[in-house]
Formats: sequence, C-alpha cells, structure tokens
Amino acid sequence: MNEHPIQGLMDVTLEKIKKMVDSNTIIGNPINMADGTLILPISKVSFGFASGGSDIATKTSKDLFGGGGGAGVSIVPVAFLVVREGNVRMIQLADTSNSVDRAIGMMPEMVDKITELFKKDKNTKQEP
Repeated sequence: MNEHPIQGLMDVTLEKIKKMVDSNTIIGNPINMADGTLILPISKVSFGFASGGSDIATKTSKDLFGGGGGAGVSIVPVAFLVVREGNVRMIQLADTSNSVDRAIGMMPEMVDKITELFKKDKNTKQEP
C-alpha cells in the first residue's frame, strides 16, 4: 500500500519542529562565571502545528492531491536559575500577576531562610 501524500507532508513538518525545539531550548546551556556561579536560562516554548489536504476526484485515472502544512514556534525567556556556593535562586524576568507563579518563584529563597533559622536556633541551643 502506497503512503498517502499527506503523511509525507506531516512527517516533514514534524521533523522540522523537532529540530527547532529541544531540551536546550527550554533549559538553555549553562553559563559558568569566573567566581564559580552557574547560570541556567529558562524559556517558555509554545508551538502550533496544522496540516491539511484534499484528494480531488477526477474523471481521469490520475489522482490529484493538494495539501499544505505549517508550524509556528514562540520562545520567550522567563527566568534564570543561579547556583552559587550551594544556594539556588530563581530570577524571574517578568513580573507575573499569577500568585502561583510568584509563590513558586519565591520557594528557593524561602527554603534558604527557613534553613538559616534552624541553623541559628540550633547554634543558640548548643552554646552554654
């Protein structure tokens, strides 16, 4: 059974999307600073895909096919993960109005502060 022309059209379009969008697009390549700080860029990736075609009935024995496909990709940088001296910080590039996004963004900082409080409390109890 021969492959339908729409199949080839879709395969080519999806292959091109795979080449454009990979894991390095979302979490970028790490940037190593001279002081040992590691910076990881984070992006939001959105994409859409459409494909369509038509077989046109003819009086001749020749099959006619018309089709097309397309895709769009949007890559928006949203944050940086900064790893320095064992601490991880997330720096957001845009102020989000979504409370959940803000809470998630503040999570590493809150964990660090709570850890520091427990360390101070432990050191205070151990001193005579």
